[in-house]
Amino acid sequence: MNAVFLSLLTLSCLAMGGANRVYVHPFNLFSSDNISCEVIQSKDPKPLETIHPLTPIQDSIQPDPRPGTGPEVLKNLTQRTAVLAELQNSLGLRMYQTLSRKEENANVLLSPYNAFGALVTLYLGTSMKTAIPYQELLGLNWDSGRPDCVYLIDGHTVLRTLQAINSLIDGPRDELSTLVWTFVRRDADLSKDFVLGMQDFSDASFVRAVDFSQPKEAEAQVNSFIQKTSDSKVENLFTNINQSTNLLFASSVHFKGSWRTAFQPEETTMQDFKVDEKSTVKVPLMTHTGNYMHLNDPGKKCSVVKLRLSERTYMLLVLPHEGAKLQDIENQLLTEVISTWNKHLKERYLELSLPKFSVTAVTDLRSVLSDMAVEKYLLGSDASFERLSSKENFTVDKVFNKVLFEMSEEGSEVQSKAQDERVPLKVTVNRPFFFAIVEGNSNAILMLGKIRNPTV
Repeated sequence: MNAVFLSLLTLSCLAMGGANRVYVHPFNLFSSDNISCEVIQSKDPKPLETIHPLTPIQDSIQPDPRPGTGPEVLKNLTQRTAVLAELQNSLGLRMYQTLSRKEENANVLLSPYNAFGALVTLYLGTSMKTAIPYQELLGLNWDSGRPDCVYLIDGHTVLRTLQAINSLIDGPRDELSTLVWTFVRRDADLSKDFVLGMQDFSDASFVRAVDFSQPKEAEAQVNSFIQKTSDSKVENLFTNINQSTNLLFASSVHFKGSWRTAFQPEETTMQDFKVDEKSTVKVPLMTHTGNYMHLNDPGKKCSVVKLRLSERTYMLLVLPHEGAKLQDIENQLLTEVISTWNKHLKERYLELSLPKFSVTAVTDLRSVLSDMAVEKYLLGSDASFERLSSKENFTVDKVFNKVLFEMSEEGSEVQSKAQDERVPLKVTVNRPFFFAIVEGNSNAILMLGKIRNPTV
């Protein structure tokens, strides 16, 4: 954690615009103005404002209505986005490494942005006691020094700052869209605060009541609803629903982008992609010759290329050297490593060949947190969600993040046809590689992924 806070110290000072500024703990950027130590009790003394009855799942597929006024303008937004980006990046890289080690021979995709937002939304429903491990995982905890009380962050400020990061993306069309669904047992109510959090976090949200007494029918209803409301981009998400289910939570983030400079179709050829030591597949490799930001890192045994998607958003592509293992590079991934790569990139004239690829993935958040040895405090046996519903012993049963990534071969700028006498350095991405999609204004990592096989 020390490395994280040292990075945050640097970011906070830079975001505040000059020298002679004091370090502000991340908690203080995302806490309420009138902060007090909330007493940890078995039951919150404040009455819970809830919504009841909830819209039955069969009644409407329209997104839930939102307040007529937009969200409040946040103070210190530049500082908040810089610090929050560092926090979500740090947690996202830890989660990605956990996933990648488990799926060593498969494609992997994770959205730190989406995972962080889902956790903060769930945080709005936790008890005072369970709020502590959530804040610790998010990097936003302030130790009260007392066992009987906790200082709480303002989850809505965190979620609105995430949306502010989303609004910084400046592609030719909306590049990042987020949907959130919550399905609740039909006799339960749901916290207004939690529902507002879903709206803060997403472009569209849906809360629906479901009769879980017939699990197979409920499963079909839930999956059909998600498919219809996601334009069939998210299918068959939930399985093994049972009669005791209280709440299902799902979020989907879809990144659809185009290259800043187009790859020319006539330069695309079918070539071998080395999946592992024993097997290859034929893939279409797009080729573009031009100026790129590039780095050869002999220490990490990889090459790094920065590919512009828009004015600020970019892909950082990491290709292991011949004979080097992608997993060894991934194990060293920290926010400081990515920052160092960015700092040392130099413009080079490259002949870059890159496979066409799109990738989708479903992350079971409970499973990832279990592999990180924190699940029981956040969603498992030691977690309490007494601020989520007035129902006793209310549980969050399943939490899924669906991530979709696709790139168009086209670009916002046409490649120049002028002759160039320089001899390009050839970089051919014909073996497993890692990539990150980054919003360059805040340095927030939107997507992390590895491609073991572009044809899958």
